[in-house]
Amino acid sequence: MKNKILVIGSGAREQAIIRAFDRSPKEKEIYCLASNMNPGIAELCDEILIGNFNEPDFVVNYAKEIGANLAIIGPENPLANGVADALLDVGIKVVGPKKDLAQLETSKAFTRNLLKEYEIPGGPIYKIFNSMNGVADFLNELGENYVVKYDGLAGGKGVKVSGDHLHSHEKALAYCTELVNNDGEFVIEEKFIGEEFSLMSFCDGETLKHMPAVQDHKRAYEGDTGPNTGGMGTYSDANHSLPFLTKDDIAEAHEINIKTAKAVKDKFGEGYKGILYGGFMATASGVKLIEYNARFGDPEAMNVLSLLESDFIELCHGIADGTLKNMNVSFENKATVCKYAVPEGYPDNPVKGEPIDVSGVSNTDGLFYASVDIQNGKLVEAGSRTVAVVGVADTISKAESIAEKEVSSVSGPLFHRTDIGTDEVIQKRINHMKLIQ
Repeated sequence: MKNKILVIGSGAREQAIIRAFDRSPKEKEIYCLASNMNPGIAELCDEILIGNFNEPDFVVNYAKEIGANLAIIGPENPLANGVADALLDVGIKVVGPKKDLAQLETSKAFTRNLLKEYEIPGGPIYKIFNSMNGVADFLNELGENYVVKYDGLAGGKGVKVSGDHLHSHEKALAYCTELVNNDGEFVIEEKFIGEEFSLMSFCDGETLKHMPAVQDHKRAYEGDTGPNTGGMGTYSDANHSLPFLTKDDIAEAHEINIKTAKAVKDKFGEGYKGILYGGFMATASGVKLIEYNARFGDPEAMNVLSLLESDFIELCHGIADGTLKNMNVSFENKATVCKYAVPEGYPDNPVKGEPIDVSGVSNTDGLFYASVDIQNGKLVEAGSRTVAVVGVADTISKAESIAEKEVSSVSGPLFHRTDIGTDEVIQKRINHMKLIQ
């Protein structure tokens, strides 16, 4: 049977997914529901259709029209809107959890309560609020180490951390008041001190197969300063760990993912099928869970899928069919560095509609288009992260110099972080972990 695959989403992450499908020797047709005209996706797909992929009926009608027998959901909003449920209802296999199970990402309160209820390690001291009652008292209890998290999807921008975004209890109370005034529920929790890393697992409802660990850089500017973004770049190491992590750290992260998948199955009576993405912090007292995402990370997808040796079509069927335990999932033992070029003014006031030129990039297999559009035959910035490049090599240092050379060759009103994956930054991470142990 020919694989008729529907990919939902049109950023760099989805281009990485489509590239991985394209590498499979299996007979296939690939279709994409997009929010913008991504030339990298258009080149690889049989068809790309621009439309509202957050709307379940629209997605289902298109999936039926093309005769899709497998779908994968890239971004979080379609998951929150029940697109996976709608596709499953008409008999289409889906890589992406149902709406209830996607609460791991869509509700911070749900995830914290789940970890507590099932005694899964890695959770913080926390409280959930929907009014200002008790907020000041709890902040006093936590002192200077606290985090305020809006309980919903905010494109990676709903979390405010003491010392980084909130420099006093007064500022924290003002942010909480803003959330209450918008009828928002929010979580206040202790701030973990350590080094962040992402660890994603393929999950078929029973079995998990883990991907290499990756470190993301959320801050817009060099030296981890400036506002939070969707992620400015990432790196992974050839041994699939990270230079500041121990074997125990990786094992603990695996264990938290496994226990969480089990807890969700117990709670809802059905398994989580898709990508379980844990955002973790290595601390002096073990690995802690910062948050879950219910899909591939962006940029992390570009790192791990660039290394995937297994047949991705086969792997997705394994997730949907619950047969992952019979599969050997393997990744190349190489290091990767991904860097995003973003519009000037990003994230708060990005320029839009300005042309960019990628003709200087020498390895187009390492180039991923994100928030771009085609206007009058020209490639232009569409306001969010613009293009990403990935360097793959035997060491992080070599992968970084490839990524830096490539991203620097993209011209237009753009900037990128030159420090991601550099020896200096990695040494800083290692020193930080030594300091807090």
